Amino acid sequence: MPPIPADMPELPVTEALPALTAALRAGPNAVLIAPPGAGKTTLVPLVLRDEPWAAGQKILVLEPRRVAARAAARRMADLLGEGAPGQTIGLATRLDRAGSAATRIEVVTEGLLVRRLQSDPGLEGVCAVLFDEAHERNLDTDLALALCLDLQRALRPELRLLAMSATLDGAAFAGLLGPETPVVSSLGRAWPVAQEYRPRDLADARDLPEAMAAAIRLALRAHPGDILAFLPGWGEIRRTAERLAGIEAEVLPLHGEMPPAEQDRALNPGAGRKVVLATSIAETSLTVPGVRIVVDGGFRRTPRLDPATGLARLVTVRISKAAAEQRAGRAGRTAPGVAIRLWSEALHRGLAPQDRPAILEEELSGLALDLAAWGTAPGDLAWLDPPPAGALAAARALLTDLDALEPDGGITPTGRRMARLGTHPRLARMLAAAGDEGEKALAADLAALLEERDPIRGREAPCDITLRLDLLHGGDHPNADRATVQRIRRAAALHRRRLGVHGATMPEGDPGALLAAGFPDRIAAMRGVMAGAFRLASGQGARLGATDPLAKAPLLAVADLELQGTEARIRMAAPLDRAVLEARFPGRFRREEGAAFDARSGAVLARRRLRFGPLVLEEQPLANPDPAVIAAALAAAVADRGLRDLPWSTAARQVQARLGWMRRVEGAAWPDAGDAALAATVQDWLAPALFGRSRLTELAGLNLVDLLLAGLPWAQRQRLEAALPPRLPLPAGRSAAIDYAADPPTLEARPQYLFGLTRLPPLAEGRVPLQVALLSPAGRPVAVTGDLAGFWKGGWADVRKDMRGRYPRHNWPEDPATAVPDPPKPPRGG
Repeated sequence: MPPIPADMPELPVTEALPALTAALRAGPNAVLIAPPGAGKTTLVPLVLRDEPWAAGQKILVLEPRRVAARAAARRMADLLGEGAPGQTIGLATRLDRAGSAATRIEVVTEGLLVRRLQSDPGLEGVCAVLFDEAHERNLDTDLALALCLDLQRALRPELRLLAMSATLDGAAFAGLLGPETPVVSSLGRAWPVAQEYRPRDLADARDLPEAMAAAIRLALRAHPGDILAFLPGWGEIRRTAERLAGIEAEVLPLHGEMPPAEQDRALNPGAGRKVVLATSIAETSLTVPGVRIVVDGGFRRTPRLDPATGLARLVTVRISKAAAEQRAGRAGRTAPGVAIRLWSEALHRGLAPQDRPAILEEELSGLALDLAAWGTAPGDLAWLDPPPAGALAAARALLTDLDALEPDGGITPTGRRMARLGTHPRLARMLAAAGDEGEKALAADLAALLEERDPIRGREAPCDITLRLDLLHGGDHPNADRATVQRIRRAAALHRRRLGVHGATMPEGDPGALLAAGFPDRIAAMRGVMAGAFRLASGQGARLGATDPLAKAPLLAVADLELQGTEARIRMAAPLDRAVLEARFPGRFRREEGAAFDARSGAVLARRRLRFGPLVLEEQPLANPDPAVIAAALAAAVADRGLRDLPWSTAARQVQARLGWMRRVEGAAWPDAGDAALAATVQDWLAPALFGRSRLTELAGLNLVDLLLAGLPWAQRQRLEAALPPRLPLPAGRSAAIDYAADPPTLEARPQYLFGLTRLPPLAEGRVPLQVALLSPAGRPVAVTGDLAGFWKGGWADVRKDMRGRYPRHNWPEDPATAVPDPPKPPRGG
């Protein structure tokens, strides 16, 4: 092993370095498992840079969060005596860049590696990629690892890949990296951490700041050392800090959106006791010195698709057991500690063992776009968990609608530009649609606004998005959230840099046109004459307040929706001019004539329409429509509505069931009469019967029995009647209907009607089973059997005993097999 610099501290991971360096000399891939604080993030890259295979090349260290990336780069630079990143140690995050020609180790966030791979598919000059905290399994982690493995397989077999974590499933990662991949473990040196739980769980996550502040005050009195408290997000951190005013400790927030100087205050040793209020960024990679107490709120923020915006939003969820253990371990880094969990032991037992990988939970349009830009099908890449087929199909459909993919799945020039912008595909499409400098500045403001929460608070706020855009450039509103406005401004500046727009450029252009580019399914046309009623291009209804200034706009581009049952309430939108739409999207307009079912009237209407995609912008009645077209449209509507509008009778359902049994026993010579097959073939069997009909109410006159049998040749009809008759003859001149919808088919009859029978007549030469349900005089089943002779000898005795006492006037012989059936009652009046 190369010598470790003399001024470098002795760290627990040191003991594992000989095995790790040997593994990476023998093969390209390895897995390193080492506990929190072992030094893997900082010491491993410094040692590997001096390996023979790394000579003159660069090592990339991937971190899942910007704060961890900055801290790791700064720590390695300190160990080398360089003070700050920019020389041997480089740094690249969304907001930070530091590096030079001398850089040998570059710490990057995972999303930036994906961008780099798209622009430099060979990773020229890079000899190794280290995936730190690989267990976190966010989308960029899984994608970056899959792309690096593909690069290694196809072009760069010498590229080293190392997965590092404290809680990694080593066997799973080793299997992904290759069958011979070694797993190197470092036991580390962890101090014991006592666990404390609360007797009762919080009723609501909104109560967390109050509970956290109370727990911190108690912990300061009961235990020595600094405190690291875990909270879901910035809002909870701020409210907890307010409730800790006056305590004898410095309260320091730690959040990914904080300026670097303020993050450093939380991560550096202090003169006295301190309380660090942190999000999940402090779970891994970061070392907060002096911490001996962890107070865990038990929640985290995670991205989920927000149907209101079509973008990913952060939601608050419970952490997993693995995350709770990871957090607790931060208290045992330098001395014995305590982990105080603000939930009960009972709730802890019910927590998920692990957090579900993001690839199984999140919306995948960004991943699908990156895969299309890479040019490899998902099935040809190596994944720990492959992207779900349904989510991937939905993502591709959206990308096709955004002009990012061709119908065959290939990426378009617009899609390639979107992939380079490093944001959600909807926002990337909006940014890519901008033309001149002013419009690009406007697109940057819009993208930043949509990434954040609405800065105007209150459910009754006007929906015009220009009110929000004005706030970014000196405008005012009585319900504006100033902190949110500041965050939007910072994000807008980042988007401007991506587009190469000067920060002082004033936004110009039409917000509606840009929103339409990114949200084509959210273009809304006014519906009817009622103010505030709209129809979205997706087909969904939407509304806004009748007094809203945009309530009578003919067209809107909608950015934010609140789902309310079958309709949605519009929260943010911009007016849209049809001429602008026609100029920007001429290929999406089309004129057509045809018939379509109108659910509101329950009828097929023949219309001449102007469409923008699926959205109808103009419509006039069509004179003298073709009856066959009307019938076909009505039949299609019946199928779409699950055949429920047809006049199903008991006789029709029995014919359907009898045909089903014949298909089961005699094969495909018999038609499939199940609901799904009937719905799929309505144009064959139903549409011809609908000539002259256009409304659902006119279906009542149909004879479904005749329609179901119409396609059968005469010989098959005869065969159906003989093999599966609708009724069976019984003794004494009676007959009984058979219920073929039951499985097996069932005949219902009183036992007195069956006396003298010892076997049931066979159906379809015995290939279709038949059972009989014996009824009490009140018509309730008392026994079910397919073996009548056996029942008379066995189970009948119990039935007879019970029935004789309850119905003494009826005949209950000891041996029904030889008894005479009751004669039929004469007709009334006879």
